[in-house]
Amino acid sequence: MTHVVLGVIGSDAHVVGITILEQALTAAGFEVTNLGVQTSQEEFVTAAEDVDADAILVSSLYGHAEQDCRGFKQRVEESTIDPLLYIGGNLSVGQEPFVETRETFRNFGFDRVFDSETDPEDAIAALREDLSMSEHQSDTCRKISSS
Repeated sequence: MTHVVLGVIGSDAHVVGITILEQALTAAGFEVTNLGVQTSQEEFVTAAEDVDADAILVSSLYGHAEQDCRGFKQRVEESTIDPLLYIGGNLSVGQEPFVETRETFRNFGFDRVFDSETDPEDAIAALREDLSMSEHQSDTCRKISSS
């Protein structure tokens, strides 16, 4: 079973995006731990260790993800797991081109960086690709989890 941990980092309280993402991931056959809003780096890492997560998906919509995510990759590297790291949302305040924002978060150690307009299906396709999962494997996970 492919397990993902998702949540909204820092002081951000925007819940709608991760709720939609949780539903889409669950429908696609992933096992999801949703940490909700205002999640600390430590809470992400602890939850990911608890379930041996294959991926951590971080959401941030209030524009302060850069300060919230500094050192996040290092915390993960100090843990007992090696998950994919994704981040998405409205990651910075101002008019910085997204290509620069993406580069900032790639330098922070995130494997994928998505803007706030990303369709959940695009994130799921990227996750399947990065985990080398076919849609059939994900469908099998769903059938097993509903048994």
